Amino acid sequence: MSIRKTYLLIAILAGVATLTISPSFAQQYQSGMEVSLSAEQGSTSVTVSGFTSILAEDVAITVTSPNGNIVTIQQVSPDRNGNFMTVIRTDSLLWKQDGMYTITAQQGERTLYKFSLRVEVIGGTTQFTSTSDSSLATHVTSGAPFPETRFLSLDVVAPIGSTTITVNGQTDRTIDVTIKVTAPNGNIVSIDQITPNPDGSFMTVLHTDSALWGQDGFYTISAQQGTGSGYADSAEVEIVDGAIIPEFGAIAALVLAVAIISIIAVTAKTRLSIIPKY
Repeated sequence: MSIRKTYLLIAILAGVATLTISPSFAQQYQSGMEVSLSAEQGSTSVTVSGFTSILAEDVAITVTSPNGNIVTIQQVSPDRNGNFMTVIRTDSLLWKQDGMYTITAQQGERTLYKFSLRVEVIGGTTQFTSTSDSSLATHVTSGAPFPETRFLSLDVVAPIGSTTITVNGQTDRTIDVTIKVTAPNGNIVSIDQITPNPDGSFMTVLHTDSALWGQDGFYTISAQQGTGSGYADSAEVEIVDGAIIPEFGAIAALVLAVAIISIIAVTAKTRLSIIPKY
């Protein structure tokens, strides 16, 4: 095998090995709801469609007339992808009043999952309408992909050598989130209650420079909101002498890359030194 082919093979193996031992990969997920309302000019139907990140709960569609009376209430179930849709007819006596009708889509009691859109109806037929509203937010975190049934996520930021850990998260519930830290021996280090912001985000900072963090090893940081596995998540952070140390995977990748580069350099130098001169 030629020297060039040998170097190329080593470089390829180095790249594959580095990718293989990478400790984590970014994941994206969405939370919230999006609702759209559409109607053609002179039509007798209104289409309500949307998307929600909550799959296990129906969306309530309520129509209110210009004088405040309830015209109709429907329940729509999201499909496995979170999409929902219904068509509402306007050619009945309940739609006889001319003016702006309010159509509200709501899922539970969460403010992020409630929207009210309006359509004008005259003589039982609609005016052209195309409107939407959304609270959808896209989040990026590290680790394994989230299953479809998970509605609470946890992301831990732990700088190497630091004595503080920032805990960030996202949820679609409004009740408090319980943050619990467990030591390597199973003892509870701390428990805290956090109230999510209106957009569902929450954050707290943990300090590791106390006697409670004196044991070396992996500490488990867990977040729990109410009951159900979909509202629980956890992460591990390694602590030594009260300070955060890097993950083994990252060190291994760096050591492997440096070792392979050194082997290539030494091999090249050795090959050149033994080639006879003429």
